[in-house]
Amino acid sequence: MVSSLPFLTHPDLQRIPAPLFVLEIWKACFTGLIESPEGTEELKWTAFTFLKIPQVLLRLKKYPQGEKDFMEDVNVAFEYLLKLTPLLDKADQRCNCDCLSLLLQECNKLGLLSESNTANLTAKRAEDREYAPRLKTAENANIQPNPGLILRAEPTVTNILKTVDADHSKSPEGLLGVLGHMLSGKSLDLLLAAAAATGKLKSFARKFIKLNEFPKHISGEGSKSASVRALLFDISFLMLCHVVQTYGSEVILSDPSPSGETPFFETWLQTCMPEEGKTLNPDHPCFRPEPGKVESLVALLNNSSEMKLVQMKWHEICLCTPAAVLEVLNAWENGVLSVESVQKITDNIKGKVCSMAICAVAWLVAHVRMLGLDEREKPQTMIRQLMTPLYGENMLQFYNERVLIMNSILEHMCADVFQQTGVALRPAMEGQEPMPYRGLLPPREPICGALSRQFRAALRKGWVDSRALHLFESLLQMGGVFWFTNNLVKELLKETRKEWATRAVELLYSIFCLDTQQITLTLLGHILPRLLTDPAHWHSLADPPGKALAKLAVWCALSSYSSHHKGQASARQRKRQREDIEDYNSLFPLDDTQPSKLMRLLSSHEDEPSVLSSPGERNSDFHVRPVCFVANLFLLISSILGAKTAGPHTQFVQSFMEECVECLEQGSRGSILQFMPFTMVSELVKLPGLAQPRVVLAITDLTLPLGRRVAAKAIATL
Repeated sequence: MVSSLPFLTHPDLQRIPAPLFVLEIWKACFTGLIESPEGTEELKWTAFTFLKIPQVLLRLKKYPQGEKDFMEDVNVAFEYLLKLTPLLDKADQRCNCDCLSLLLQECNKLGLLSESNTANLTAKRAEDREYAPRLKTAENANIQPNPGLILRAEPTVTNILKTVDADHSKSPEGLLGVLGHMLSGKSLDLLLAAAAATGKLKSFARKFIKLNEFPKHISGEGSKSASVRALLFDISFLMLCHVVQTYGSEVILSDPSPSGETPFFETWLQTCMPEEGKTLNPDHPCFRPEPGKVESLVALLNNSSEMKLVQMKWHEICLCTPAAVLEVLNAWENGVLSVESVQKITDNIKGKVCSMAICAVAWLVAHVRMLGLDEREKPQTMIRQLMTPLYGENMLQFYNERVLIMNSILEHMCADVFQQTGVALRPAMEGQEPMPYRGLLPPREPICGALSRQFRAALRKGWVDSRALHLFESLLQMGGVFWFTNNLVKELLKETRKEWATRAVELLYSIFCLDTQQITLTLLGHILPRLLTDPAHWHSLADPPGKALAKLAVWCALSSYSSHHKGQASARQRKRQREDIEDYNSLFPLDDTQPSKLMRLLSSHEDEPSVLSSPGERNSDFHVRPVCFVANLFLLISSILGAKTAGPHTQFVQSFMEECVECLEQGSRGSILQFMPFTMVSELVKLPGLAQPRVVLAITDLTLPLGRRVAAKAIATL
C-alpha cells in the first residue's frame, strides 16, 4: 500500500476532498474490524487499522498539499467519523474497547493530530459512548482487547529482532526462553501481525531462517545442549511454516539469502511444502534421499525406546522422513506392520520435534492427492495419528505450545484432501465442537453451486466480506478464469430488477479485482462476443441485466486499459494512436479474404475447450494487449449495427456506448472510445439514445481532421 502513495497527487484523485478520502479509509478499516473472522484475520485487520494506516497517512502528510493543512484534513475526517455512531459502537463491541480513542492516540503520537484536536475528539467520543450498548459480562471483562495488544506488540517486535541478532553460540538457553514466550497464547500471531503492518515481517522471517540454520553445527554436545539445539530447530521451523501459511511464501522467497547459499528451510519450502495452488509430486527426487539414511531412520522410528537427541542432524532427518513414511505405509498396506506398530512409529515421529510430523504430513498430502478415493484410508489414518498430541513425562520443553502450532499448520496442509471426501480431520473431543475445516468450500458440493450460493449471499448482504473474498479466490484458482467469469456473468444476467442488477455490477467489479487483467480479457474477448453473435443468447441481454452487463464491461475495460498503459506511453504516443488512420477496416479487416487474429478470437464458443485449455494457448491469447480486445469488440459492434437487425443485442450496444460516454464525461482516466472505428459513428447516431450532439462529440476524436469531418457529418444528420 505504501508503494502506491503517489496516487493522492494524481489529477483524478485530487478532485476528492482529502477529508472525505481519509474518512473512507477509516470506514473501510472499521468495517473490516467488525466483519473479520476471529483469529489471525482479526489480528491482521487490527494491525492494519491501528499501525499500518497511521503510517501511510504520515507518508501522505509529507507530500506537498499546497495551502492545505493535512492535519486539519485528518481532524475533519475524524469529525465526520464521529457522526457514524452505529459503526463505532459496533466496532467497540467487537473489540471490547474504545477503538476510536486508541486510534486518536496513535495519530497524535505520529503528529497527524494536534493535542487540542485529539482531546476534543476523544471527549466527544467519550460522551457518545455513555449511551452506547456494551457487552458487560464476566466473560469479556478480563479479555484484553486486540488493539491494545497490537500496539504493545509493535515495540516488542523490534526488541525480539535485536535479541535474535545477538550471538547465542555460547549460551543459546536465553534465546530459547524468548522463543518459548512467543509461542504462548496468541503471542506469535500478534507479533507477526505487528511486524507485517510495520514492514518488518521479511526481516523477522530472515532472522528465523538464520536461527533455523544455527543447529546444523554439532560439536561434542551433551544431552542438555542436544535438547536446546533440537528445540531451536523445531521452534524456528514451526514459526516459519506459520508465517508462510499466514502471509505467503513470497515473504521468505522474495529476498535472496545474503550468504548466497540456499538455507534448508527455503529449499524445503519450495520442494516439499503443500501450498494453495501448488501441486507436489510425491515421487520427486527431493523425497528420495540416500537409501542408507532412510533405512537407519525407519529402524530408529520402529525401535521401542525413545529417540535419542545427541548428535542428531535434524535437517537431514526432516529430508529423510517422507521416504521413511513411504516405507512404513507400504509395509502396513502389505500386512508387514500392524496398526499398533504404525501408531508407535507415528508417536516417535511427533514425540520430540514437531518438524518431523510436518514433513511427514507434507508428503502424505501429496501422496493422497494421487490416490483414488478407495485407496486413501491408510494414509489418511496416518495423518490423523500424527495430529493427535502425546501426553507423557519425557516431552521436550514447550511441547503443548509447539503441538498447537503444529496442528494449525497440519490443518492448513491437509484440509482440502479431507474435505474432498467429507471425512473429519480429527475426531471431535467430548464436549467440544467438531474441528472445522480450514478450507471454505463445503464437502462434496460442486464448485459451480458454491460460486452461485456465495455470490447470492454477497448480493443479499450488499458487500463482499473477507471470508467470501477468500472463497472466490479459491474458486478462481480451481475453476480457471473462463469458468469463473462466465458463471458470474450468468449470475448477473439472472437479475431482472434494476436495483439488484446495479448492486450485482458493483459486487462483480470488486470481485474481478482478484485478477482484473485476465478476467477483463476473458469478458471482452470470449464471453461478450459469444452473447452478441449467437441469437440464442440475445434474450439474456435485455434490460435491466443487459444494461448492467454493458456497464460492467466498460468499467472492466477502462480499468484494465488504464492499468496496462500506466507509465508505458508518453503523451505524444497516446495522442498519435489514432492519427493518420483513415479506415479502421484496413487495420482490422472484417472480410473473409483478410482474416485477422483478433477476429479469429471472436469465434470462440463456450463449447470449445481449446479456448482456455492448454497453458500454451492460454498464454498466446491472454498476452495480447487489452487494446486488441477492445478494438476487436468495437469491430463486432460495428458489424452488429451494419446487420440492420434490431433486438436486445442492439439495445446492449446502445447501453455500452452510453456508459462509455458517461465514464468519459465523469473524467475517467483514458478512454476506450479511441479504438472505435470512425465508420461506426453514422450507424450509432441512428440509435435513439445516441442521437445527440454531445454523444457525437464524445465518441469522435476532434483533434484529428477525419474526426472533425465525421462529427460534422453526423451532427448534420441529427
